[in-house]
Amino acid sequence: MRSIELFTGAGGLALGTHLAGFHHQALVEREGNACATLERNIRDASLAGTAAWRGKVHKGDVRRVDFSQWGPVDLVAGGPPCQPFSIGGKHKGMHDDRDMIPEFIRALRALRPRAFILENVKGLLRQSFAAYFEYCLLRLRYPDAVRVENEPWEQHLARLEETAHRADPTGLAYRVDFKLLNAADYGVPQTRERVFLVGFRADTAIAWQFPTPTHSKEALLADQWVTGDYWKRHHIAAPPMPPTRYRKKISGLAERPEAVRGLMPWVTVRDALTGLPDPREEHGGFANHRHQPGARTYVGHTGSPIDWPSKTLKAGVHGVPGGENMIAFHDGSVRYFSVREAARMQTFPDAWVFEGAWSETMRQLGNAVPVQLAQTVAASVRQHLQPESSKKETQHERTIFI
Repeated sequence: MRSIELFTGAGGLALGTHLAGFHHQALVEREGNACATLERNIRDASLAGTAAWRGKVHKGDVRRVDFSQWGPVDLVAGGPPCQPFSIGGKHKGMHDDRDMIPEFIRALRALRPRAFILENVKGLLRQSFAAYFEYCLLRLRYPDAVRVENEPWEQHLARLEETAHRADPTGLAYRVDFKLLNAADYGVPQTRERVFLVGFRADTAIAWQFPTPTHSKEALLADQWVTGDYWKRHHIAAPPMPPTRYRKKISGLAERPEAVRGLMPWVTVRDALTGLPDPREEHGGFANHRHQPGARTYVGHTGSPIDWPSKTLKAGVHGVPGGENMIAFHDGSVRYFSVREAARMQTFPDAWVFEGAWSETMRQLGNAVPVQLAQTVAASVRQHLQPESSKKETQHERTIFI
C-alpha cells in the first residue's frame, strides 16, 4: 500500500509504518541533520526494504510542497511539530507559526488517501486548546471545507459545525478517532504519552478501534515484587526494596494474580539495554554509543530509574536533553543515555544510525515517534484497509530486531 510521510524527522513513524507494510512514495522533512539521518539509513540500513526509500526524501518546507505529485496514496502519516502545544513550550497553540496541522490537512485534500495517522503531544488535549482541538478535528473530518483567506479560525469553525450537522455533507470526509496512548502499554520501554488521530475516508465504510494494550504497569509490579521473575531474569540476587508508593498495589496483586493475566510487564530501561555494553567502558561495535559526561541531578532533573520504563525522552532546549535522558541507578548515581541507548528507548533498531552532534541526535530522538508504537497502530490501519480476501495473510514479514 502506498503512503507518504510528512514531518519525517529521524524516521520513527516512517519506519513503523514501513514495517507495517506501507510503501513510502515520499518522506518530507526540512531539517538538514534529520534528512542526513534518513539518507544514511536508506543507503546503509540492514533492514529489509528500506532501500526502496532511495530518492524519496524530499528536503524542504512542507508549506511549499505540491502533494499531488505523489498520488494516489492509501495513507498519509506524520507528526506535525509539537512545540505549539507542548507543555514545555510557549503554549502559543494556534497562534504559533510552527503549527503545521493545517498543512497536514492540505495534504489530505490534495491526496485524498483512504486513511491517515497523525501524532502529536499530550498538550494538544489541554483545556486551553479545547476549542482549537475541536476545530482541528472538524477540519480533518471535512478537509474540503477550506478556510478562506483572512477568515478568523473561529468563523471557519462555525462553518465546519454547520457542515457536520448536515444529514449528507458533500465533499471529502473522514471518520476520525483519537486517543491518548502510553507507549509503555504497547511494549515500548518509555512512559511516553502521545495523542494519535486516525481517520478513514467515509466512503470506505471501515469501522476501526485503537489496538488493545499488550503491556501494563501492574504486570511489571507483579513480575518484580510478587513472583520476582524480573530479578531472576536479570540475575539480580539482592533486589532493592519495593517502592513505598506501590506497596498497597503490590499486596493487592499478590491476592489477585488474575488482574494482570494476559498482559505482559512494561519493558524497563534495564530490559531494553540488555546486550549493550556500558558506554563508559567500550562501544562494543555499536554505532552512536559513546559516553557523554556531565550528568547531574537537581530538582526536576532526576533521571529515569533503571528498573522502570524511561521517562518521556524530550528534545530539550536547543537539543540539550533534560533529566529524563539520564539513567538513575539504585546507588543514587546517574549518567546520560548514549544516543544508542536513547534509540532503544524509542525502539529504533541498532542498525539505525543517527547523524549530527550529540545534542542534535538527542533532539531527533526526543522528537521521534517510538517505532514499535507506530508499527502497532499502522499495522491495525493496514489490516482494515486491505481487501477482505487478503485479511488472513500473515503479518508483514519485516520485523524489528533490537
